[in-house]
Amino acid sequence: MKKNKITSLMIILAIYFIAAIAGYTIYINLPFEFYFNLLIADISSTILIFIFSCIFKNASCYDAYWSVAPIVIISFYLISKPFNIVRLLLSIAIIGWGIRLTINWAYTFDNLLWMDWRYKMLKEKTKWLYPLVNFLGIHLFPTLVVYTCILPAVFCFEYETSFNILVLLFFLLSMFSFQFQAVADIQMHRFRKTGSNTFIRNGLWKYSRHPNYLGEIMMWISIGLLSISALNGYYFLIIGSFINTLMFVFISIPMAEEHQRSRKEGFDEYKKETRMLLPIYKKID
Repeated sequence: MKKNKITSLMIILAIYFIAAIAGYTIYINLPFEFYFNLLIADISSTILIFIFSCIFKNASCYDAYWSVAPIVIISFYLISKPFNIVRLLLSIAIIGWGIRLTINWAYTFDNLLWMDWRYKMLKEKTKWLYPLVNFLGIHLFPTLVVYTCILPAVFCFEYETSFNILVLLFFLLSMFSFQFQAVADIQMHRFRKTGSNTFIRNGLWKYSRHPNYLGEIMMWISIGLLSISALNGYYFLIIGSFINTLMFVFISIPMAEEHQRSRKEGFDEYKKETRMLLPIYKKID
């Protein structure tokens, strides 16, 4: 059963459906402020997915949560709150981003026997501590990052907003960002099909070692700035995109590059010739 891709996808869909129902039930029955209710519900859903990850002995059961959770959360608010242009634009951007990224995950996902190489590495390195690392590092930490990233949009559903030129500009930037990420992913898929054991140096990858991560970073900066512009304040909400950026720069990218260095020759030369993220900036690595 775990070898079949369709069956595996249906199992994960069922897991996420259970997690969504549980999260919704918890959210509507909590007596606290909306942001705290959402946090508790989000963590509760993550715990459920962690339990299923342990049952199937595969931490990659969690992988799609990064893109699916925002779709569910924003869809809930879109249905339950009064309509306005700011909320519509946020919904288009976030749900569009989430659907695109989820499709990309489904395309690369083989079956429930497949697990992300990063999780395998962590399991080998941490040994008996892996269950704790699995919950805190692979499940809970990304959930908290996504929560802080989507919180600015949630504030726009809970408080009064105003449409202005900055809202429009940051919406357009968000749309550009996830399409930029999509182009990078498509280019990488095509490159992998060639079977080459070298480094991709065409398209967006000619100018950046991680254009897909760059698109992800730009996406959440755009959402944060759009929300702040619409709310005319609440500047602390930008912290989510800041945390997200730090995660990619200091965790995701170093892990990916160390993995490349161990598998392919000439990585140091490639690194010198290609910028990490933005080609117009001086390298910081």
